[in-house]
Amino acid sequence: MSRIGKNPVVVPNGVTVEINGSNVKAKGPKGELTMDLHSEVSAKVEGNNVIVAPATNSRIAKSMWATTRSLINNMVVGVNEGFTKKLEIKGVGYRAQMSGKDIVLQLGFSHEVKYPVPEGISVTVDKNVNIAITGTDKQKVGQVAAEIVSFRPPEPYKGKGVRYEGEEIMLKEGKKK
Repeated sequence: MSRIGKNPVVVPNGVTVEINGSNVKAKGPKGELTMDLHSEVSAKVEGNNVIVAPATNSRIAKSMWATTRSLINNMVVGVNEGFTKKLEIKGVGYRAQMSGKDIVLQLGFSHEVKYPVPEGISVTVDKNVNIAITGTDKQKVGQVAAEIVSFRPPEPYKGKGVRYEGEEIMLKEGKKK
């Protein structure tokens, strides 16, 4: 029995969840998200709860049970509150700014890095070094944050680069004379 899968997803006020066959749709104040259920998992709405259950007793059904429950919960939280990832830029001359729908990063390369912000995601830059990425889809928000960090991940000697807010970087000791 799955510890996560057996818990129902609580649907807050202002959010509606509809299940049509294998299609799940969550609608709330922040937007609307849809997802297709795996064929080995079934879901139903009972009152203010969404209950997910394995359709068969196979190994795949048991593994997809909790995954599907978590994905539906992320949809409900996303359309109700949204998700945010915050990034920091450390380094002399490293900075970011918004240019229309693109974020322009100066990260010590000979050129600027232009990153087009995908649909459904909003990015704000504060003081040229703090980046906040918000959206309703948790996977998309995390993917955009990971792509921005991948342009210049923090290096281990001085810690320069793009990092998640509050991330601890283990700095190495430099050369000794």
